[in-house]
Amino acid sequence: MSTEPRRGKDWLLRGTLTTFRRRCGKPTCHCAAGEPHESPALTYTQGGRTKTLTLSESEVTEVSAALARFEAASAQLTRAADAGIAALRGRRGR
Repeated sequence: MSTEPRRGKDWLLRGTLTTFRRRCGKPTCHCAAGEPHESPALTYTQGGRTKTLTLSESEVTEVSAALARFEAASAQLTRAADAGIAALRGRRGR
């Protein structure tokens, strides 16, 4: 079984959807005196380090859905593992 998604709707993603706010440093830009620039991003850990993937606005919905699918799958695995532990303990009378 391949771990590669066939289509974007199949993706599972772990991490956090966040919004970066920053000033670009150009003195004539609206962000110099007003609201900073905002861009969506996915943050995740890989090899013990936090990584960031900047997203386009059109990717936010897709990434959010993939994060929700991961959380649901993770919760399902946790429930199955807990049931396995309970079954094993039950066989031993504990």
